[in-house]
Amino acid sequence: MVSMIKNSISKIKSWMVNNKNEALAISLILVAASFLRLYKIDQYMTFLGDEGRDVIIVRRLLVDFDIILVGPGTSIGNMYLGPIYYYMMAPALLLANFSPVGPAVMIALLGVTTVFFVWFVAREWFGKLAALVAALLYAIAPTITTYSRSSWNPNIMPFFALLTIYSVWKVWKKLNYRWLIVTGVSMGFVLQSHYLGLLLVPVIGLFWLLTYLTIKNSKLEIKSLIKQSFIGLLLFSVLMSPLVIFDARHDWRNFAAMKDFFTQRQTTVSAKPWSGLEKLPEIANETTGSLLGAKSENLTWLYIYGALYIFLWMSGEYFFSKKKINLADKTYWKYLYDKITSSYYAPFFILFTWLFFAHLGLTLYKQHIYDHYFGFFFPAPFLLVGGLTSYIYNNFGKVWKTILAIFIMYALYVNLANNQLKYPPNRQLQRSETVANFIVQQTGSEKFNLAVIAERNYEGAYQYFLERWNAPIVIIDAQRADETITNQLYVVCELPSEKCDPTHNPKTEVANFGWSNIEGVWQIEGTTVYKLIHSE
Repeated sequence: MVSMIKNSISKIKSWMVNNKNEALAISLILVAASFLRLYKIDQYMTFLGDEGRDVIIVRRLLVDFDIILVGPGTSIGNMYLGPIYYYMMAPALLLANFSPVGPAVMIALLGVTTVFFVWFVAREWFGKLAALVAALLYAIAPTITTYSRSSWNPNIMPFFALLTIYSVWKVWKKLNYRWLIVTGVSMGFVLQSHYLGLLLVPVIGLFWLLTYLTIKNSKLEIKSLIKQSFIGLLLFSVLMSPLVIFDARHDWRNFAAMKDFFTQRQTTVSAKPWSGLEKLPEIANETTGSLLGAKSENLTWLYIYGALYIFLWMSGEYFFSKKKINLADKTYWKYLYDKITSSYYAPFFILFTWLFFAHLGLTLYKQHIYDHYFGFFFPAPFLLVGGLTSYIYNNFGKVWKTILAIFIMYALYVNLANNQLKYPPNRQLQRSETVANFIVQQTGSEKFNLAVIAERNYEGAYQYFLERWNAPIVIIDAQRADETITNQLYVVCELPSEKCDPTHNPKTEVANFGWSNIEGVWQIEGTTVYKLIHSE
């Protein structure tokens, strides 16, 4: 192991010596990526109810050795993810002395690693120029940096989704079947990050089949393929087993929720793949604008029209003009397949396949689509832009190269101009800690209940600090009301004070407390804190 590490370090040093300019360029890109993700991360990170809930669970794992078998619940469908993200959080939370900033920093560092991975993959597929362009654009994209700055289970998906696709590439083009083990492990992480990762399954299946067809005449090769596939599936099953154990202990309610989600499709998904085809342009525009276009309409349309032009050029120049089109001729289809799977075009083929199934899947979803839903293909459009940049540079004249350079500079400007750092930090973490500290000072050693009135927040963020400081907070359980309802309820209202009405608010924690009067009101960190006591 030591010798392997020494050899790897030696190879890296040798590469850096022989590629000084490129090494300097990617180093500067990684520095920029680090700055955009780590600068004042404690003030910019999201820390609301979900994030508070997560650190509560992980802290209990570390302090009370409370084993975790299930992960966060999904926002739609009442389903649960696996617990793998909680176990990823644990070392970061422990090293940060239980500060929620620790897991956020972990996500930021994983985001920087993903930038490097994008460069690495693009370099192998398309060359040096493509790698630097793809990595640079990915490093500064506002949507990407936003989701690289907070601890949240979907935020690990871009890295592991790219690892999944890269491992599939290694199996398909390099016939290195051991990468199927990586495929199984990385898919375990993807699916426990977000169930939209299921849209990677048809990509894996298609290229596994293409690999099989390539080696079908070699029994030895097929045997190796099946063996490594089995190992990959076994490791995937091991990673998913805690969720299965949890489900078995709870009457398979997660399985039932999944079944309902996909069978009762009136308001969730459509089972007919063709039903959403008309939405493809709309989804493509949305994903391009979110990932590449920095929410700029002008830049988004430049990307879309520019890409369409290059695709049409590539299709006309290489796929059709050199052989007469005859759809009934099998040799034409073989010619076409050989062309798109050649060493030059194969990366485009796998990227198109990845993006096609991703967008097709999104067209079937009937609910609102959020930016984090794109996490399972975050790197794909950037790799594609890198590849197209390389194609233009190698096949077009000086005029087009100049246009390309101007476009890239414009894209850099728009992305940097729309970065989140130009806005004041949200300071959600500091607000939660300050309000929780105030409540502790008010209650002392007397037990109390807690409620939060907000549009998009709940008790978790405040509860984490209260539990961490061993405050005597009691969570109301309606089935054990006599034991869990205390003599005082602290209500944190994040709405304008005229909309709070804490004694009549329908919030469950307020309603369960019963009839009450306001004994105290304070303005803390932009919130209104109320102390309620029971009416006599």
